[in-house]
Amino acid sequence: VFVQVHGQGGVKFQNWAKTYGSSPELYFQPTSVEEIREILDMARQRGKRVKVVGGGHSPSDIACTDDFMIQMGKMNRVVKVDKEKQQVTVEGGIFLSDLNVELSKHGLALANLGAVSEVTAAGVIGTGTHNTGISHGILPTQVVALTLLTASGEILECSKSINMDIFQAARLHLGCLGIVLTVTFQCVPLFHLHEVAFPSTLTEVLNHLDDHLKRSQYFRFLWFPHSENVSIIYQDPTNKAGPTGLHPPSSSASWLWDYAVGYYLLEFVLWISTFVPSLVCWINRFFFWLLFSSRVENVAVSYKIFNYECRFKQHVQDWAIPIEKTKEALLELKAALENNPKMVAHYPVEVRFARGDEIWLSPCFQRDSCYMNIIMYRPYGKNVPRLNYWLTYEGIMKKHGGRPHWAKAHSCTRKDFEKMYPAFPKFCSVREKLDPTGIFLNTYLEKVFY
Repeated sequence: VFVQVHGQGGVKFQNWAKTYGSSPELYFQPTSVEEIREILDMARQRGKRVKVVGGGHSPSDIACTDDFMIQMGKMNRVVKVDKEKQQVTVEGGIFLSDLNVELSKHGLALANLGAVSEVTAAGVIGTGTHNTGISHGILPTQVVALTLLTASGEILECSKSINMDIFQAARLHLGCLGIVLTVTFQCVPLFHLHEVAFPSTLTEVLNHLDDHLKRSQYFRFLWFPHSENVSIIYQDPTNKAGPTGLHPPSSSASWLWDYAVGYYLLEFVLWISTFVPSLVCWINRFFFWLLFSSRVENVAVSYKIFNYECRFKQHVQDWAIPIEKTKEALLELKAALENNPKMVAHYPVEVRFARGDEIWLSPCFQRDSCYMNIIMYRPYGKNVPRLNYWLTYEGIMKKHGGRPHWAKAHSCTRKDFEKMYPAFPKFCSVREKLDPTGIFLNTYLEKVFY
């Protein structure tokens, strides 16, 4: 059957933070596998590359291309819910925000989710999205099967029992193995979470890390650079169902502070600090006092607690290091900031934990890990000088055997990845087999593989 597919010209793609963008020659929103095959044929005939994009949230150029771009938003159905196995099969283009609602109707949920749900099922696994919880792996560990449309137009079923090698590669695929058509997730029964956030100090949290990890299933903490201030966040399943609102117990007054006044005030003072960098350490302290210095509790259905506002356009880096290096690395980062008064760091440094896994390109490959996420906001879209801070952080992470989050900006190349990932050569050989002509490559991926 010949299907006529129409690509749009003149579409400008930008990621959510507007830090990267590209102008694809043609932009497609296919509705069927036949259409995708047609697009791949057209690309082959014209010698063009193809890039599939999901929600466009990655804070890097991993999704950018000047050739053909495929946005999978129209292939977003729930294909099957298996109540017995508690598994759900979905098309790759479904947003997790839609999947969460759909699952809850069936009394199911995903055991772990990242902060943002305007992301697609295929995209989330493509970059190794993670949250926190030492008994939980990164999001791709919840994938039990997937189907992949390869460059040649063949459809491969992959799971632990079929095409096992491709499965361990495709669960974190970087968009370079083919087009993920469907994903099957292992779910759990619907649950509510009780979230408690309370203030502490960096010394306390680092000296009692094991206790915190044992005490709460989804434990994370936020450190406020240029200070000892820490906000500890515990999230744990509970039988108490809370109010259904998104910000349950908080009064409208605190909502006004946090979201309205707090937000605009923070953006404004950060902008001022671009002229007076020494203000940053006061800003971090002030906002800790304003928003994080008292104990706050919240109960809601799990996905409403996992998801939170990212608020500002921002630059981020997020590396995973072996969990036993957490204390040493954080204290080194703190010392580096103290010894270099010109170097400023916005709040927070978010510290999360994840269980080791067997996914070839997972930053947690074969080791329990600590993710340390650093951030620089862009008040009113203005770039704040960050090179010093970025390089200092990368240096500390590399020294402790770190591996960068694939979706976030980093300066690593193939040489680095060969050292970091024991299974890197295996991944490369699967990629070369599935995509011998490199139709799914782009500038970002060339740095990774060449």
